[in-house]
Amino acid sequence: MSPLLLSYALVGGLAVLLAFGSGAIRRTLLTEPLLALCLGILAGPVLSLIDVADRLGPELMREVSRALLAVSLMAVALRFPITGYRTVLRPVLVLLSAGLVGMAVVTAGLSWLLLGLPLGIAAVLGSCLAPTDPVLASGIVSGGPAERQLPDRLRQVISGESGGNDGLAFPLVVLALAVVGTKPWADQVRLALWGVLGAVLVGAVLGWLAGHGLRAASRRDSLDQGSLVVFAVLLGVAALGVARVLHTDGILAAFVTGLAYNGVIRNQPRIAEQKLDGALTRYLVLPLFFLLGVELPWRDWIDAGWRLPLFAGAVLALRRLPVVLALKAPLGLRWRELAFLGWFGPIGVSALFYLSFIRDEGARDPLLWAAGSLVVALSTLVHGLTGMPGRRWYARDGRPADN
Repeated sequence: MSPLLLSYALVGGLAVLLAFGSGAIRRTLLTEPLLALCLGILAGPVLSLIDVADRLGPELMREVSRALLAVSLMAVALRFPITGYRTVLRPVLVLLSAGLVGMAVVTAGLSWLLLGLPLGIAAVLGSCLAPTDPVLASGIVSGGPAERQLPDRLRQVISGESGGNDGLAFPLVVLALAVVGTKPWADQVRLALWGVLGAVLVGAVLGWLAGHGLRAASRRDSLDQGSLVVFAVLLGVAALGVARVLHTDGILAAFVTGLAYNGVIRNQPRIAEQKLDGALTRYLVLPLFFLLGVELPWRDWIDAGWRLPLFAGAVLALRRLPVVLALKAPLGLRWRELAFLGWFGPIGVSALFYLSFIRDEGARDPLLWAAGSLVVALSTLVHGLTGMPGRRWYARDGRPADN
């Protein structure tokens, strides 16, 4: 049987099983990305049923993760009314600036210290692993259990950060590539600036146009509620496509498009958009994490020795929590909120995208993929298993009050 057909069968079968048992799975420590990752490991390295060509693997990983990020960021932008994001603007901006840079610096330092990477290559890896993943984070802050156990404000902070820093990591990555010398410094600076400014411009225009188009359709009573889910997905993909044509950051453009669209349609029915995030978490992540399981570089992990698992564990422990705790004053959050926020910053789809992106840009040190993929796999496992206990720990004194 063709490996591609077998992949379709396995991922499709897993999706059907998850659809039948979604309620039961939500009451366990398991998550959809973790189950897909385990299935990929079983089908690939363990049973050798599927083998992706060396040339195709990184390209497939890059494009699947890019599309998934565009849709997931649209879901994040639509998760709350736009006024909800305005109330947490200060902590989100702190996390998107000092927090993101701090996490990149800490991870780069660990890469240099524990893996022995040159400073330039370490900076590239640190930038790739700095952003918080919106797909894995959505499993922690969305859904009925999260709404009962976590305050809206904390969920909004995590959502806003995970939505923004995936795109804002782009200038960090391209500037780090300039340090390595894969591209001229002046070209990379222009690319970084246009990546942010162009993405904001594209997103604001597309979101504004889409929102007003929806409002016009609503006034004419020609609005099909069921089509809003499809429309939101296609809008995210459109933002990604337009941004790519204009050579700017498509990931940030998708998130800004969602925010602008959300701001325009604030008084419109939101039922269909709210369902988008749940469907995304349950089904759209499955192919990517299945592919990751198939592509995990076990031989490279073994060859790297003890330093690689030490690095992965150190990244999960030190990349985020100390940075968040150090920013307590500007964040304006309580210690319990800081502890939860500092731990639940999973590394996933966005890191896979940037790890594939830097390979195309000339950063081909084999330790980059080996180290990055191990961190993503470990984060999927650890943050997935601790999500439900973490929410219960936060809410152990009763239903949390919004603040």
